[in-house]
Amino acid sequence: MTEPLFRADAYLRESTGRVLAHTPEGGVILDRTIFYPTSGGQPGDCGFLVHDGARLEIETAVKGEGDAIVLVPATSGPLPPVGGEVLQRIDWDRRLRHMRVHTALHLLSVVIPLPVTGGQIGTEKGRLDFMMPEPPTDPSAIEAALNDLIALDLPVSDDWITDEQLLANPGLVKTMSVQPPMGQGRVRLVRIGLAENQVDLQPCGGTHVARTKEIGRVTLGKIENKGKQNRRVNLYLTD
Repeated sequence: MTEPLFRADAYLRESTGRVLAHTPEGGVILDRTIFYPTSGGQPGDCGFLVHDGARLEIETAVKGEGDAIVLVPATSGPLPPVGGEVLQRIDWDRRLRHMRVHTALHLLSVVIPLPVTGGQIGTEKGRLDFMMPEPPTDPSAIEAALNDLIALDLPVSDDWITDEQLLANPGLVKTMSVQPPMGQGRVRLVRIGLAENQVDLQPCGGTHVARTKEIGRVTLGKIENKGKQNRRVNLYLTD
């Protein structure tokens, strides 16, 4: 098992860890990591490890067997030994942009209250696919409403519920293509706003900014037709 340090603190840029194993493909599994693994439309983190003065570039992180997170080196070469302690550091600028885009997409699902059929997160842009038979009549109004929510500077927090509680509240799940991970007894919820100012609550395992104002202003791009019932809404960071 790898302890996901990013779950408790998405702003953690550096930490130590101990090597638990190597994978047959040349990956490194640590006992705890700040590297987010590719999942839910969010790319895995990149960065590097340092052991005994040697630096190992990490190209991405992926989910391994069970609860393991595998760090994938950018090139083949010597790996830090099993049992050895390493310093790990992520590409923070890239991670922060993923956090900003990811949180903005949650708000996009608020201003477009339709079932989500897919999504993707990048450093410059993100997109959500909606079950939307007809295109929106006023995309500029959607963009304005989205930026108004961002400007409210709402807090972003998380909570946990049991699998049974989620099954009893299916309306919490907005995504039709990706179901929240279940089977471990509990599911993480990401909340935007508090009490009467809460605007969103949905299952999510990704990393997010602490307050919506950190997203910055966004613009909507082309709204693409992706089939009889689906349309893709693209969203861009402006800085």
